[in-house]
Amino acid sequence: MAREVRHTERSPRIIDEDDIDEEKGDIAICLCGLSAEYPFCDGSHRATYDEESDTVYRYGNGERREIEELVFADE
Repeated sequence: MAREVRHTERSPRIIDEDDIDEEKGDIAICLCGLSAEYPFCDGSHRATYDEESDTVYRYGNGERREIEELVFADE
């Protein structure tokens, strides 16, 4: 499976001890790119559990769509 992930930030997010929530405990970093609290995981990855390995998906506005064809621009 593949996902289209778009990022709007252009600089790194520094994570330090201030990012640890005393109530929640340890922090988890989002690897799926879907978290509304990016770079922190908010559990959005659960929506990907039933993805097919040979399908490309696009997530947005609370829905998932299958992408028919990927077209890459020449670099």
